[in-house]
Amino acid sequence: MRLVLRIVAAVVLVACLAGVAQAGRSTGQLLYVPCYSHIYHYQGVKDKPFNLAITLSVRNTDMARSIILTQVDYFDTDGNLVRAYLKAPMVLTPLMTREFLVSEPDRSGGSGANFLVRWNAEGPANLPVVESVMIGTSSNQGISFTSRAQEIEQ
Repeated sequence: MRLVLRIVAAVVLVACLAGVAQAGRSTGQLLYVPCYSHIYHYQGVKDKPFNLAITLSVRNTDMARSIILTQVDYFDTDGNLVRAYLKAPMVLTPLMTREFLVSEPDRSGGSGANFLVRWNAEGPANLPVVESVMIGTSSNQGISFTSRAQEIEQ
C-alpha cells in the first residue's frame, strides 16, 4: 500500500512540475492594453486635459521561438476603432521588440483609450511583455507612467 501511495505521489508531483514548466507559455492570446491619450488635472476652476504621447511596446521574451502579431488595434473611450496598425501579420523573432505610437496632440482615444493585441506562435512560446508607456510635458511639468496588458482571450 505504501508503495502505491509513493507511486501516486510521484506521478502527481511530476504532473505538477510539468504544469509549472508550461506556466507562462502559450500558442497565442488576445490582450487588452489600457492607455490614455490624455488625463485630467485641476487648473483653476475646471479640469483641464493633459495630452500624452502613447508608445505601445510589444516584446517577444522567447529566446528560441518567434511570435506573430496578427492584430494591433487602437480604440477610443467609447470602444470605437480609431486605428488598425497592422495591414499584414508581423513576425517578432526571438527577443525582438516593436513599438506602435500615438502622438501627443492626438486626443482621439481619450482618457479611456486602449489597444487590443493578438499574437500567436507555432508552438508554446514565452508570453510577450506588452505595455503602454504614456508621457507628456507642458511648461515645467512632466508626467510618465506605464500600463500592462491583460489577457482577455486564450
